[in-house]
Amino acid sequence: MKFDTPAGTNPIDQLKVIGKPTDRIDGPLKTTGAAKYAYEWHEEVPNAAYGYIVGSAIAKGRIGSIDLDEAKAASGVLAIVTAKEAGKLGKGKFNTVKLLAGPDIDHYAQAIAVVVAETFEQARAAAAMVRIDYVRAKGSFDLAEGLKTAPITGGMGDDGKPAPKEDRYGDFEGAYAAAPVKLDERYTTPDQSQAMIEPHASIAAWDGDKLTVWNANQMVDWSRADLATTLGIPKDNVRLISPYVGGGFGSKLWIRADVVMAALGAKAAGRPVKIALPRPFLMNNTPHRPATAQRIRIGTDQAGKITAFAHESGTGDVAGGQPETVTAQSKLLYAGENRLLQRRLAHLDLPESNAMRAPGEAQGLMALEIAMDEMAEKLKIDPIEFRIINDTQVDPMKPEKRFSQRQLTECFRIGAEKFGWSQRNASPGQMRDGRWLIGMGTATAFRGHINTPSKARIRLDAKGIVTVESDMTDIGTGSYTIFAQTAAETMGLPLDKVIVKLGDSTFPVSAGSGGQWGANSGTAGVYAACMKLRELVAERLGLNTADAAFVDGKVRSANRSIALGDAAKGGDIVIEDGIEFGDLDKQMHQATFGAHFVEVGVDAYTGVTRVRRMLAVCAAGRILNPKAARSQVIGAMTMGVGGALMEELAVDRRFGFFVNHDLAGYEVPVHADIPHQEVIFLDEVDATTSPMKAKGVGELGLCGVGAAVANAVYNATGVRIRDYPITLDKHLDRLPAIA
Repeated sequence: MKFDTPAGTNPIDQLKVIGKPTDRIDGPLKTTGAAKYAYEWHEEVPNAAYGYIVGSAIAKGRIGSIDLDEAKAASGVLAIVTAKEAGKLGKGKFNTVKLLAGPDIDHYAQAIAVVVAETFEQARAAAAMVRIDYVRAKGSFDLAEGLKTAPITGGMGDDGKPAPKEDRYGDFEGAYAAAPVKLDERYTTPDQSQAMIEPHASIAAWDGDKLTVWNANQMVDWSRADLATTLGIPKDNVRLISPYVGGGFGSKLWIRADVVMAALGAKAAGRPVKIALPRPFLMNNTPHRPATAQRIRIGTDQAGKITAFAHESGTGDVAGGQPETVTAQSKLLYAGENRLLQRRLAHLDLPESNAMRAPGEAQGLMALEIAMDEMAEKLKIDPIEFRIINDTQVDPMKPEKRFSQRQLTECFRIGAEKFGWSQRNASPGQMRDGRWLIGMGTATAFRGHINTPSKARIRLDAKGIVTVESDMTDIGTGSYTIFAQTAAETMGLPLDKVIVKLGDSTFPVSAGSGGQWGANSGTAGVYAACMKLRELVAERLGLNTADAAFVDGKVRSANRSIALGDAAKGGDIVIEDGIEFGDLDKQMHQATFGAHFVEVGVDAYTGVTRVRRMLAVCAAGRILNPKAARSQVIGAMTMGVGGALMEELAVDRRFGFFVNHDLAGYEVPVHADIPHQEVIFLDEVDATTSPMKAKGVGELGLCGVGAAVANAVYNATGVRIRDYPITLDKHLDRLPAIA
């Protein structure tokens, strides 16, 4: 199905199943343990051996020599594979550095060998016996130092196309110099880990030259192709299975060392091999969110209208990496005729950086939305009103290009009333509750919408049961359920008459799970296939395809009503189709918007910050399943609290690795850290995005949360902290006097 004109009225608009808060159809499998994750296919892959990866103990240099004799002689060892045994390997499109090193080392914990043994304990013990002599080289591990000489670079934009080295519009320097009110501040955010519950894990099994892998993965087709490229075998010889994923947050968009080393180990051992990355290895081997250094300058007139705006960012990555898209939202978020956007990339020999939930916007809004509050204070304007004054319905740098939907002002107006914003004291450090200093903060949420082609296979049997097959993944986001809702709505069936099968590369290629595009694009692909099935069913039943109605398991036309399953009495009907997007996204900006509100308490004696309540108001197109969407948003809000108050990968700048590489040292929010959370979805449909008229919320819910927390902390204490995370040591000596 080609989608190149805005959607009109269609079967989805019935909203009998779509738009209803629906329990996850995969919930019983997950709560009973029947859902199988990548490491758990014991019956399907019997007699699997265990692999344990040896990671580099240096961050930069090369391997001088490897002695495997002791390890090979260890109890239970079946095989050991290094770069020498593996032979020539390729590098996948989505991998920045090699997944198996040798002799050169690109970063700490880069895989250099895998030991395969009968048990996990035997593999781990033998891995410790691998003797490696390194030739250490001087590396670059300090972002601040690296940015001193880092060039301005565009890298790749969110659409995967080269971005300009610098975005300019108007005369920023002249307008800034002339502005009566100015702000010029710098902000930093740290390296962060996705820290998902399920680690990167795989099982690999060969059958001749055919390889099957069970892999924790967000993008099945991307990863299947990259695995084939890495191993130097045809893509058709690789099958990737990933029906359930225990969180990914971007880290599982691509193949990592676990699946490559499992495949190499299985080939060498002559039997299936399973590997799960230990947490310390995961945090130093797989991609992470990069640290940023940002400078924001804003100039306004006395009324608060922005006349000059500049956002400059600096990030680091290994050789061949890309700058983080930190300034992406700043191109579009607020009005202003004179603009400057720049990105710098420092070469660092730290572990590879790459996408983590809301890449770019997450860090960029942590700075931008503090700067907006700081500017509002200079102007003596309420922070919400300052944002509304500078709201825009067009691209500030391309005024001829409008937004398809932009209800940012409505998000703030509704949120302010619901949250009780009028009770906020504009003078910081004035509100108290016993020993607690109380503050409120807000921030804008913004995330661009992306359309991605997506296909599905639909099967109808004589019992009237519809089965959906797609390589789409469910990373905890509810893909199974919204796919079922889409098929049920389109085919006129109750939910229990729909079966959904996901995460297998033998199924049609879907949008996959990433970039907040999965829900809209994936369900649009299911809708397209169902509409094609409707046509064939009507023809089979001898009904007029133009007016055939699919209701309650029947197909009705004129005075006839026939059971849906009757169309398949001669055998199952199988249809495959998908959604192909035209250029509507080029004609207008498609994006999601929101407003975050946070109340915090800061202990006047200890400086400890506690979040007291949170509210997110989201405008994100049609909400396909409000229950699952709310779950996505409150999860993102929780992640935002972590980014604001505790999450930081500590870099050892001498040896180039992350020191706090486990969940004891790398703190994430727990239940006690998260109070009451509320989510409001505006009643919105966007006919330009797909026949579903939906968008996404999984990343929008994170965008801006950190700044809302930071602004609340400032309102509570009067201490402005511009370096995340906002830990108590950064304001304890500056808190208001206790007496």
